[in-house]
Amino acid sequence: MAFYPLQVAGLVLGFFGMVGTLATTLLPQWRVSAFIGSNIIIFERIWEGLWMNCIQQARVTLQCKFYDSLLALPPVLEAARALMCVAVALSFSALLIGISGMKQIQCTSTDERVKAYLLGASGVLFILTGIFVLIPVSWTANIIIRDFYNPAIHVGQKRELGAALFLGWLTVAVLFIGGGLLCGYCCCNRKQRWRRYPAPARLAPRAPPVPCTNQQKNATGTALRKTSTSYV
Repeated sequence: MAFYPLQVAGLVLGFFGMVGTLATTLLPQWRVSAFIGSNIIIFERIWEGLWMNCIQQARVTLQCKFYDSLLALPPVLEAARALMCVAVALSFSALLIGISGMKQIQCTSTDERVKAYLLGASGVLFILTGIFVLIPVSWTANIIIRDFYNPAIHVGQKRELGAALFLGWLTVAVLFIGGGLLCGYCCCNRKQRWRRYPAPARLAPRAPPVPCTNQQKNATGTALRKTSTSYV
């Protein structure tokens, strides 16, 4: 199977994208406390994630607490949770489909065309995963930046971009590249198969038979009778 390094690179990047998607979903550093002013002594840091918020005091103790009520959460946080859960499921499914399309895996099919289509479907799912990760990460970053520059919000309630958002953007780039490589592998495999087995040339249409006229029929019959007479 040609272009084997392309599919390996795509699956490796897809695996790292799945790990990054899971880490972005679970990490609490989506929103971190903003330090505004001239005070350089910081006693506590606040982290807010999709599932919990944490408080780190004097860089020694770290206390985390899950959100108590699901219905009390803001709609933005609920939507981000749903999109990230869908992204995790899509990345896991894409990885399984991509592994089943590998040359060494014989449980699905031995046909190269089927395996190429499986890898192409895996690439499309990885790209969809990147889109599902990009939406909540960019949405949350937009809200943080908007509230940071809003003078009506108190300084203690302002937040900054956390490490999970930057990890999410990096994960999106990895997923897009990995999915693009797998889709490119599928397209290259199809082109190579078309070159290997070209389409059969079309045969020129045959001219329809010309019907015999009565004169031709009479002449043929006379020639046959003369031939039979001569043999006699």
